[in-house]
Parts: sequence; structure tokens; C-alpha cells
Amino acid sequence: MPVPRQSAPPSRALLRERVFDSLRAAIVDGTLEPGERLVDADLCAWLGVSRTPIREALTQLEKTGLVRIRPGNSTVVAPLDVRAAAEAQAVAASMHELAARDAVPLLSGSHLGAMETANAAFATALATTDVDAAIAADDAFHRVFVDLAANRLVAAILDDVTPLLRRMERARFASLTGRGSVEQHRRIVDLARRRDVDGTAAAVRANWLTLKPEES
Repeated sequence: MPVPRQSAPPSRALLRERVFDSLRAAIVDGTLEPGERLVDADLCAWLGVSRTPIREALTQLEKTGLVRIRPGNSTVVAPLDVRAAAEAQAVAASMHELAARDAVPLLSGSHLGAMETANAAFATALATTDVDAAIAADDAFHRVFVDLAANRLVAAILDDVTPLLRRMERARFASLTGRGSVEQHRRIVDLARRRDVDGTAAAVRANWLTLKPEES
């Protein structure tokens, strides 16, 4: 039997993507707090990579509004920005509305069941103030339409803007203000079950626009 060849190390692109995903998740979940300084050496030690993928990931994160880079000075986690969050909210609402319009005619019973299951998990998470679980369940609920619509541009745009909203949602889902989303989700499922494309799309848009950025 020939000796197996050593597997190739991960490509630079894959490494940069892994670093980007790790840093973005840490910013969104609050591990890296708004205003916190990001030191290359610390990030390299944490993620076990060289400086190059760190800098590439930080540059990409700056483009999405999660990091601020001051050349020759410092790199910090971007503070919560009300205007940026409002802009992201408007874009996300439009993208989810478009996904709903494309998805509703394709829905099956299993898709509706998945949405109901996700909403039940969402309600439980809110009741126990489990913010991480609430965000995961909310993601699962809305992902049914996005995945079924299979519009790559919609998915790519949402991948860019959703992290800005997730930072805002962490505060909302930790309070009573998030409880209304459970009923909004139920209405979305009911309209979708009746194949009401316009009604479902409008309800989805309204659900995303209920997020209220708070002035700092």
C-alpha cells in the first residue's frame, strides 16, 4: 500500500475565512467589547495564526462596520453605531422580504414545521433569558425562507449586515421587548401556510423593522 501523503495545510483563503469568522463571532457575542483594542500579537496567540491572516480579517471586518482601524495608531472593536444599525436593519428587512416572496410558493409542511419548531425554541429561550439560544432560534426561523429562496446575492448581503443587527438583538432579547417577536413569527407562519405571499412578505419585513436601535 502506498504511503499516504501528508495532507496539505489549509489555504490562505480558508485560513483568513476561519480567522474572520472567529473574530466576527467574538465581536457579535460580546467577547470582544465595543471600544476594545485589538492587538495583533494577542490575536495571533489566541487563534494560533500568523499576523497576515489577522490583518486581512481585520480589514474585512472594518468593511462590515465591526472594526475601526486607525493606520499607525490602533485597531478597536467598533462601538455600537445607531446609524449603521438602522442602515443594516433596512437592508436586512428588504432582503428577508424578498426571500419570503420567493420562498412561500415553494413551502412544504416540513418547512412550516421547522419554522414552528424554531419559534417554540425561540419562545423558550426568551422566557429563560438565554440570549444565545434566542438568537440561534431566530436565525433558524428566518433561515427557512432564505435557504428555500436560494438567492445567493440575498444570502451574501445578509451575511454582511446581520452581524451588526445581532449586536443590537443581544440587548433586545435580554429584555421583555423581544417577546413580541414570538407572536409575529406565529403570524408569519400562519400567512405562509395560507400561501399569502404579499401578507407573509409584509409580516417578515415588519418583524425585522421592530428592532429599535437605542441611542448611546
